[in-house]
Amino acid sequence: MTDTYWKDLWLQRELVYMFSWRDIKIRYKQTVIGASWSIIRPLITILIFNFVFNRIAHINNPSVAPYALMVAAGMLPWQFFSTAVADGSNSVINNAGLISKIYFPRLIIPASTLFTSLIDFLISVVIIVGFMVWYQHVPGWQIVLFPVSVVFMLLATMGASVYLTALNVKFRDFRHLIPFALQVGIYITPVAFSSKNLGEKWHLFYYLNPMVGVIDGFRWTLLGDSVYWPGAMVSLLVSLVLLWSGVRFFRKMEKTFVDEI
Repeated sequence: MTDTYWKDLWLQRELVYMFSWRDIKIRYKQTVIGASWSIIRPLITILIFNFVFNRIAHINNPSVAPYALMVAAGMLPWQFFSTAVADGSNSVINNAGLISKIYFPRLIIPASTLFTSLIDFLISVVIIVGFMVWYQHVPGWQIVLFPVSVVFMLLATMGASVYLTALNVKFRDFRHLIPFALQVGIYITPVAFSSKNLGEKWHLFYYLNPMVGVIDGFRWTLLGDSVYWPGAMVSLLVSLVLLWSGVRFFRKMEKTFVDEI
């Protein structure tokens, strides 16, 4: 199976689109405003953060952009990461009936949840465009590298997602732990604040969280904020190691999925 696994994955790539389309239809089935939830949820969170951290707490904003715009540039990749990891970690369990009946590379399942979340992300980009228009912020030349930031985000998210998907099949405790970790994660990742707010002593250590580098990349390409490049490289390296080891771990564990689910 080892020699043909990646070939099978490629030949059956259409399953990614099929599963993604199915998940999108289920997600917005019987909703009144449908895919607009992709915009409303992060938008409300941004407005709440703006009220609490900017208007009440008066948190320092080292960004060149207004606080709400800085938060928006951090919220979009975090919303993608949070949704993709939460959905992806349960994806194999939710498809237990399918897995027990037919063979296909199981990696297709968490990959399809990533694709579904990417569609939501692309819809929610309208938020950052709206804030730019509102604040009359014109992006600099770095905007041409925005797709690179998106690829960085996909690498970081896929690595974490496949790891947690495999662990969740083996240990169902992760089904309860992951939502809690994501709730905490939004406050320790620089979504409501800038990574520059952190002291230099902890700077490099902080970038071991790959989403720190991802969010800094978004703020650099969209807003023109400066980037702590050694830290960004650490985040990228962690993302690549996480993806490589996560895929290996997933492939090792997927042999027992039928027995575990």
